[in-house]
Amino acid sequence: MRKPRRPDVTTVELVGGAEALKLQLHPYDERWAGTYLEHRRRISDAPTVGEIGIQHIGSTSVPGLAAKPIIDIVVTVDDITAEEDYLDALLDAGYELRVREPRHRLVRTPARDVHVHLFEHDDPAVDGYLLLRDHLRTDTEDRSLYENTKRELLSKRWDDMNDYADAKTEVVMAIKARARAARGR
Repeated sequence: MRKPRRPDVTTVELVGGAEALKLQLHPYDERWAGTYLEHRRRISDAPTVGEIGIQHIGSTSVPGLAAKPIIDIVVTVDDITAEEDYLDALLDAGYELRVREPRHRLVRTPARDVHVHLFEHDDPAVDGYLLLRDHLRTDTEDRSLYENTKRELLSKRWDDMNDYADAKTEVVMAIKARARAARGR
């Protein structure tokens, strides 16, 4: 893995500012997997430079888990600071830049129903997403805990989706700790 060619951003840029959203959980929908595959092809077909990895993450990637109907995808790139290698290609493919922050970029569809999280290949956040996804796919108790936590939090008003995500942190960290212990790491 090559070193970044330039320093990364040091602040969070939220393109368009905070967005108050009314979100609801929907029962698991088998069509979510198909939507992921459509966007996987769209991303794969974008003329990016270098190796990319693409994974379906988040609640819509866990069969049986109720979720906000937003497909989360993680894409890994060689160098997050080399936006010219991937960002224009994704924007040309119809995604919009939403977040630019240290080690992470987020693009999404104009309908806001697909979020594409970009990280470097070896970023620990990617392992965390995959650890949570894989554990929730197999552990019914933690899947139920996570769903109930989301239901409780979504019963409140949130000025921004990031605030909602932050409110889940304690439960997510506890589930990840159990997942690591179950895997012996």
